[in-house]
Amino acid sequence: MTKLSVNINKIATLRNARGGNIPNVVEAAINCQNYGAEGITVHPRPDERHIRYQDAYDIKPIITTEFNIEGYPSRNFLDLVTKIKPTQVTLVPDPPDALTSNAGWDTVKNKSFLTDVIAELKESNIRTSIFVDTNLDNIINALDTKTDRIELYTEPYAANFHKNKEEAIKPFIVAANCANELELGINAGHDLDLDNLKYFYDNIPGLLEVSIGHALISDALYLGLENAVQMYLRLIK
Repeated sequence: MTKLSVNINKIATLRNARGGNIPNVVEAAINCQNYGAEGITVHPRPDERHIRYQDAYDIKPIITTEFNIEGYPSRNFLDLVTKIKPTQVTLVPDPPDALTSNAGWDTVKNKSFLTDVIAELKESNIRTSIFVDTNLDNIINALDTKTDRIELYTEPYAANFHKNKEEAIKPFIVAANCANELELGINAGHDLDLDNLKYFYDNIPGLLEVSIGHALISDALYLGLENAVQMYLRLIK
């Protein structure tokens, strides 16, 4: 069973453009769950340009499914998540000024750092996931950090999907097979949309979760939020 976790960062971006609390991110999270989403994802950044740290605190009590908080494991971020104790923390190697996540971890170079971070998260009984590319060395070395899952960075797949979907998916199938052999759970996210999600889902064995934000929220502007969530769910069920 593959779960859909809706990233609501773009709801917060729209709110922050005018100040105030419209649209309300807590209401958006409630609605996404009511419409069938099996998780809510947020990615607070140090400058709080979309999701704010306070949003994460406000959202936690209303979660009836799973709460996934993504981010770079700075001290402030770790203090946040160990207080909130979401279902899952996804560790992303983006610097503070990154527009969006654009690479996976080098788990060889950062193995010691990630191992210490994950040990701290496990003390709070938080499931962990490491954002990685399809480089098998990064997946194999992720195992040594004691992470529960990896999240495959799918932007390269999405960028090449319409050129040659068979070639675009190949490294992700190899990566997924490697993770399954290592008994690492598999999540995926970044630029998955209504066009490319079904093919990805059909070809990736053991896919546990997809985290989708920008495309789904953009589709909701045209289709409505309930309809958009339902359309994405139909692709993976």
